[in-house]
Amino acid sequence: MKVIIVGCGRVGTELANLLSREGHQVTVIDRDETSFKRLSPSFKGEKIVGLGFDRDVLIRAGIEEADALAAVTSGDNHNIVSALVARRFFHVPRVIARIYDEERARLYWKMGVPTVAPVTWTVKKIRDYIFHSEIRETISFGNAEVRLVELDLPLVWEGKSIKELNIPGEMMVIAIERKGTAIFPLEGSKLKKGDVLHIAVTSDYISQLERLLKGY
Repeated sequence: MKVIIVGCGRVGTELANLLSREGHQVTVIDRDETSFKRLSPSFKGEKIVGLGFDRDVLIRAGIEEADALAAVTSGDNHNIVSALVARRFFHVPRVIARIYDEERARLYWKMGVPTVAPVTWTVKKIRDYIFHSEIRETISFGNAEVRLVELDLPLVWEGKSIKELNIPGEMMVIAIERKGTAIFPLEGSKLKKGDVLHIAVTSDYISQLERLLKGY
């Protein structure tokens, strides 16, 4: 894939290095040329000095052929304008913006621009670890209304069927790892000791899931 990353701070650097290692065609844009020093010596992509919402800069970065753009500078306004320009003027298929303000992140998501609110996400991750340490979140959707979590099969669930665990609209077991192999479970599938469950669950149901793990 051809990916443009706007911002070469900590997040942009890590993302650029990761995608470059995976063999993707990566271009990083930042207004401060010295920021590119953060990139790994093995980084194989392009580096362009400029603003991520400047039309000429984006064209130089190859946005007309880009498959994705991630705007991850430290400024909300810079990120959202870059994302909107990429989506509305250049019709980039996949665009995402990092937005610190949770309310603005929710607003732009509704406008069709996927956003990540890092402070909110971090706070929720810490809270979940404190109160739900057995539950490991792997990804969230929307503004974390739905989460994908994994957990080791608790003793109280051994021998139960998937049908007994699924709660329509609240929780659904979508995959099981068993002896290193992932499977899609059927309603009648029985859970076995050593299973690792991957569950889609609403944020409102997390506390109830914790209680279920304890057997009540």
